[in-house]
Amino acid sequence: PAAALSLLCGSAVAVVVWKWLGERQIQQKMEEAQRTREEGVKKMAEAVRQFREQVPIAQTDAILSLPLLELAGRLQEGSLSPKTVLYTYIEKVSAALEVTQQTNCVRHFIPECEEQLQEIQGQKEKGLLYGIPVSIKDHIGHKGQLSTCGLVQYLGTPEQEDSVLVKVLKRQGAIPFAKTNVPQSLFNYDCSNTIFGQTLNPLNHQKTPGGSSGGEGALIAGGGSILGIGSDVGGSIRLPSSFCGLCGLKPTAKRLSAWHTPLLIMDISSRAMPVPSALGPMARDVDSLALCMKALLCEEMFRLDPTVPPIPFNEEVYSSSAPLRVGYYDTDGFFPLPPCMRRAVRETREALQAAGHTLVPFSPLRIHYVMNELFLKTFFADGGRAWLDEFTGNIVDPSLKPQVTCYKIPRLVKKLLALILKPLFPLFLSLKKNVTMISACRSVNELWNQQHQIEAYRSQFITQWRELQLDVVLCPVLGPAFTVGFPGKLLPAVSSTMLYNVLNFPAGVVPVSVVTEADEEELKLYRGCCDDSWDRTLKQAVAGAVGLPVAVQCVALPWQEELCLRFMKEVETLSRRT
Repeated sequence: PAAALSLLCGSAVAVVVWKWLGERQIQQKMEEAQRTREEGVKKMAEAVRQFREQVPIAQTDAILSLPLLELAGRLQEGSLSPKTVLYTYIEKVSAALEVTQQTNCVRHFIPECEEQLQEIQGQKEKGLLYGIPVSIKDHIGHKGQLSTCGLVQYLGTPEQEDSVLVKVLKRQGAIPFAKTNVPQSLFNYDCSNTIFGQTLNPLNHQKTPGGSSGGEGALIAGGGSILGIGSDVGGSIRLPSSFCGLCGLKPTAKRLSAWHTPLLIMDISSRAMPVPSALGPMARDVDSLALCMKALLCEEMFRLDPTVPPIPFNEEVYSSSAPLRVGYYDTDGFFPLPPCMRRAVRETREALQAAGHTLVPFSPLRIHYVMNELFLKTFFADGGRAWLDEFTGNIVDPSLKPQVTCYKIPRLVKKLLALILKPLFPLFLSLKKNVTMISACRSVNELWNQQHQIEAYRSQFITQWRELQLDVVLCPVLGPAFTVGFPGKLLPAVSSTMLYNVLNFPAGVVPVSVVTEADEEELKLYRGCCDDSWDRTLKQAVAGAVGLPVAVQCVALPWQEELCLRFMKEVETLSRRT
């Protein structure tokens, strides 16, 4: 017995020591990554200082305030140099750590931007984005840079080549200069990871910039970038755009190439092809998005990635002024949004009607079914196993711990919990369908059936759209910006954006207003659907948002990005008149 007890105690000590050593190794890797980032910031700050010694007079504020179209024109004509513009933006981000220190939005500067600067100055033809500094989301592949997804196992493995999208950006004269922060594993619409920390909203540091393209949202809204590239598999471009007061476009998947954009979300979503991820632009105005799409939809992209349909940007559709037939709704019936977001749809509808467009009530089909059966069950067809595996050897970020813990619960235990809780919280379980109760597809046939159900739903949705003879749809988007820490508690709240990932429709976000004192007062009376814990948590999440942006969502049918952008431009123009 004594020997057995000694062996048991020794084994327990060994396990504790092994676990401690593993956590210490993880901590050392994270500290090294943080040091590397700080060294990169210092290097860029020094480059800016040397530039300022050579060119002491520069109209910094004037350059930073230029809209993208005007900045591009000045660079094309030569009245501004790419070098001046690049270092002006780097200075905005790095000088006294102005944007970075306030919001923690930049994951790393891209030192190769100086090489790209030299490269474009030797090009015979100036591309559409000649000299434009561009920021890119963490996981978009750039040669020599890490693509971490906020996960330790991807530290120390730099990309061997540029992704197709980065190659095309460079071919068009753009200068990728920064990679931006993301939530751990990307599957969160907060923006925090254990390596690089929490990113904050530059408009209110108590609020999150959204996610998963939250670093992009914060950097652009903070004035540190004029154009960024994000990705979207459930709202990851549109939610940061809504929270930060930006314009963002989620194109139809495969309208832009995702080749050589590695790692978690692209890999998991490729296994669940019916709900694919899409790369898209984020900027301060709609014209910037259109210019970016026009530059990217070129022969170079079609040549590098033959799986992208060779459809150039249709300027005629984008520039059209013909009246539109617009479907609209202000709630999807699944997760009622705060009063200010419904007000935004109502006021935009009235402005569109006054401008001569035809507005038609539209009711999206069976959103409960979409959220619980189509999106989550397909995306986590393996019960979340592939996603959970990514946390092996990682310290889980606090914002993700509730989700990780719930997905680890065995299927049988989930069923027992559902049976126990349903009599006590019937609305909580049946109406909101707690996402922790999702289960895996148990066979290949079940997975095939799941994919068939998505195709059938898309067909029904398009039929409904065409019966009403709609051009586009106006609808709400989640907002205003949540207080930090709340997104992880409210995954079902993203139904407004997830719908158009399931459908694979192009969808964009446009800011149209701000939260008013009257909105804040009305929020106190908000009861949501059933005044349950979800609804009360949402009230807490969005409280204290006076002055923050309020946005709407604009949607078109697949492959009609130009029409979607044209509608977004109309909404933007009308909102600026009020």
